Amino acid sequence: MSDTLTPDVIGRRVEVNGEHATVRFAGVVPPVAGPWLGVEWDNPERGKHDGSHEGTVYFKCRHPTGGSFIRPNKVNFGTDFLTAIKNRYVLEDGPEEDRKEQIVTLGNKPVETVGFDSLMKQQSENKLKFPSGSALTGTFSALKVLVLNQTGITWAEVLRCAAWCPGLEELYLESNNIVISERPTDVLQTVKLLDLSSNQLIDENQLYLIAHLPRLEQLILSDVGISSIHFPDAGIGCKTSMFPSLQYLVVNDNQISQWSFFNELDKLPSLRALSCLRNPLTKEDKEANTTRQLIIASIGQLKTLNKCEILPKERRTAELDYRKAFGNEWKQAGGHQDPDKNRLSEEFLRAHPRYQFLCLKYGAPEDWELKTQQPFMLKNQLLTLKIKYPDQLDQKVLEKQLPGSMTIQKVKGWLSRLLKVPVSDLLLSYESPKEPGIEIKLENDLQSLRFYSVENEDCLLVRW
Repeated sequence: MSDTLTPDVIGRRVEVNGEHATVRFAGVVPPVAGPWLGVEWDNPERGKHDGSHEGTVYFKCRHPTGGSFIRPNKVNFGTDFLTAIKNRYVLEDGPEEDRKEQIVTLGNKPVETVGFDSLMKQQSENKLKFPSGSALTGTFSALKVLVLNQTGITWAEVLRCAAWCPGLEELYLESNNIVISERPTDVLQTVKLLDLSSNQLIDENQLYLIAHLPRLEQLILSDVGISSIHFPDAGIGCKTSMFPSLQYLVVNDNQISQWSFFNELDKLPSLRALSCLRNPLTKEDKEANTTRQLIIASIGQLKTLNKCEILPKERRTAELDYRKAFGNEWKQAGGHQDPDKNRLSEEFLRAHPRYQFLCLKYGAPEDWELKTQQPFMLKNQLLTLKIKYPDQLDQKVLEKQLPGSMTIQKVKGWLSRLLKVPVSDLLLSYESPKEPGIEIKLENDLQSLRFYSVENEDCLLVRW
């Protein structure tokens, strides 16, 4: 582009050395002579400032390092329409490997495609410019799902768009550097799913502004950097009025490192499913099963954790282990087998808000339980199992001690070596002597014996 500027450049999308930006300013920036463009980069790390120079604000950026001043002749405003179509949709011949055929099924019809790999490589986000005013209010009344990922939309623009879609049910706003700046009052009232993933500027206080959306059932907060949450309207053992319909919460890839986070989630009245993978407190290491049990014991109404169903027997085991693990701490904090003599400290109740309920459900821990208490690490809890082969009459019953944290995959590997049978041929289930004749299949190789609530003296049934 030449150094001559026209008034319509503001808001234009530009490219500079492979990086994309939006023009926010055009004019002179003293004391240096000549025209300049002030741009806000899609990647804020590419910039140097927030649109200010020597104390004068020329334009504003959402990120403090998102702006730069560039000479107009360094900027690419794009190409003509036909060239853009060719470049974007890969209409020209490319390398042989980019022209691999693929079969895509549309309805019941298979369709051959060529060059889709190249197409996918060249797709990028759209930076949208939204009209002001209320002329479009209610225009898209039939629209149910709206995806605005990586569009550079602000929260104010989200609320403006929402007014155009009064029946909106699903809204996706991933990677927009959004700051929730005001409470939606007359909009978003029908939204059931809201995805705010990878908006790193969102914090706990901003979530309060969307906490009263009446129909919000699914909230996705992956990779927003959140580490804590608190519902100030609900005391210990009480339910919050916030997020009244929220059933499924996703907080993967965040900075959760305190158990108080999960204690607070127990206050959500409708929460039934939680995904909290890849957080400091829930890393998939050797103690993953212990972590799972602690979360289950902390959130009483939870039915699914990290996409795995919580079986009734698993919940019972988790809650009993929790009750025993913190029994000595409970006693030292003023706990007593006689409810009338309970004088629990406020500190203990904050750290273990469900403990009193577990004592009512299963009874307070007895002294003999606490004296024989073992460290609460599942890897140290060996299970004594009887291993039977219902379809093999010549195989004798074997009694074996196995760690409760041992995965089904590892159990199969051990049995494969013992029996000289391929792992893929082995089918495992177990039966409790308390419920003879009822078999529970061990189908998920990545889960542990403890996950399936296998206990001492249970029978491991092996078939092939």
